[in-house]
Amino acid sequence: MEWLPAYKRAYLAGDLSAGITVGIMLVPQGMAYAMIAGLPPVFGLYAAMVPQIMYALTGTSRQLAVGPVAMDSLLVASGLGALSLSGLDQYIAMAIFLALFMGVLQLIFGLLRMGFLVNFLSRPVISGFTSAAAIIIGLSQLKHLLGTQIAGSNQIHILLANAVKTLGDTHLLTLLIGVSGILLIRLLKRVAPKLPAALIAVVLGVVSVYFLGLYDSGVSIVGDVPGGLPSLQVPVLETQRISELFPIALALSLIAFMEAISVAKAVEEKKGETRVNANQELVALGLSNILGSFFQSYPTTGGFSRTAVNDEAGANTGLASLISSAVVGLTLLFLTPLFYYLPNAILASIIMVAVYGLIDLKYPLALWKNRKDEFVLLLATFLLTLLLGIKEGILLGVLFSLLLLVYRISKPHMAVLGRIRGTDYFMNISRFSEEAEDFEAILILRFDGQLFFGNKDYFSTQIRKQIARKGPGLKTVILNAEAINYIDSSAVFMLKALIHELKRDGIRFMLAGAIGPTRDILFTSGLIGEIGEENLFVRTKEAFEHCLEATAKSDMQRKIATQSGRKLM
Repeated sequence: MEWLPAYKRAYLAGDLSAGITVGIMLVPQGMAYAMIAGLPPVFGLYAAMVPQIMYALTGTSRQLAVGPVAMDSLLVASGLGALSLSGLDQYIAMAIFLALFMGVLQLIFGLLRMGFLVNFLSRPVISGFTSAAAIIIGLSQLKHLLGTQIAGSNQIHILLANAVKTLGDTHLLTLLIGVSGILLIRLLKRVAPKLPAALIAVVLGVVSVYFLGLYDSGVSIVGDVPGGLPSLQVPVLETQRISELFPIALALSLIAFMEAISVAKAVEEKKGETRVNANQELVALGLSNILGSFFQSYPTTGGFSRTAVNDEAGANTGLASLISSAVVGLTLLFLTPLFYYLPNAILASIIMVAVYGLIDLKYPLALWKNRKDEFVLLLATFLLTLLLGIKEGILLGVLFSLLLLVYRISKPHMAVLGRIRGTDYFMNISRFSEEAEDFEAILILRFDGQLFFGNKDYFSTQIRKQIARKGPGLKTVILNAEAINYIDSSAVFMLKALIHELKRDGIRFMLAGAIGPTRDILFTSGLIGEIGEENLFVRTKEAFEHCLEATAKSDMQRKIATQSGRKLM
């Protein structure tokens, strides 16, 4: 609540404008996203109220608009759809309990300062998953767009097959309404982006059905929307379901946090601020979902499109979110009867237009041109999400990204260095083949990564390969250790064996540029006994000159090269 004591009158106009704009936007969006989650539309309005209030009081972003979002709604549907539930009432109870469950996890993660967990969701995984989820979300609305009964699925081939089976039953009037809604929203976004396009589509849809009697022609409508504010209710806890809900609650807590923190930081960077705190955001989102669950809210987070609108409309503080919540509350109190004749096809059109913006083509193309390995990771996540399902796609995507990370650190870059003629620079010979001098008796190597059990054999193999390439004239190996920030016990054992082997062959081993933590390991592990303090140098240049001229190190060079916290104790 740092914004409240420092509130200025000049902020009010922007907050009021943004609050009303986002509140109006939230009404049709919330109802549409509740449909994605498999819930009655009114629960989207419930999810747009209390979580916003709680986030405004505890969050660190001034522009983040919290509420129901398409991605989390689909995850709710996919997670609960896999459970054996007795009916709609139990489904609703589990969706509300899921908000409580994920909120508790987010709160725990925040209190334990585990905001770094979102780093395991790499951008290629997020992009592939988001694009695939957007396609599944859009196709899940075909039943409302076509006016048919299509069996739902999170697997695209099953969903499309089910849709094809019902094409003959397409209700043409419903299809016309849905397509008209899509075209209208797209047109208004292009020619008048500041107008509430979704709300206009809702109004026109209601007016058309009511005055033209389209309901009697078979157009499916929302029907009764319960009026009044959500009542305080303790979420139903079914202990036997906790183990079943844990994977989806964990996935939801992390994905929801990723969505919120990414859009919050994007707005922050645009404004040149540094206010957003990842751990506090976890706490704020956790509290928002926990308190929201007591007022019949299903899982919520910060929305991309609403946050962008909130920022563009002039939001300065959390007051904008409080005003948005008030707009939704007034709608629940007085306006719900107006939605009785709202066609489901219009809500489907709102969803389809919204998720279309989540499909990113530019980023995959950039990866294809510059980073083939990350493009493969993105494509794998995309296809796995489409073919196996939402939860499976994101979990396997994260697993593959971690495997790619392990592969990279198991084979770090290793360069053979040479002195650039006329300078004291030592650069990669393969990059500076014409400028760099190579010396028959000296091999200079640079290893760009920590040394540990996963890459020790690769390190040893590469050094032996370069030694063999040099031939019998080699007298000294200089290892530039500036990039080595850690050496584990397995790598220490390997180095001892390697240095012992070099000594046996009459080759001297020198270490240059070792940083403080690495020098500490040299002394605490006993590795310094194999290397010898006389073979430690501050810079590659000094080690190289020592080989050429056999010059002695100065006292300061000796002190810096061998300084270790272990020796000072």
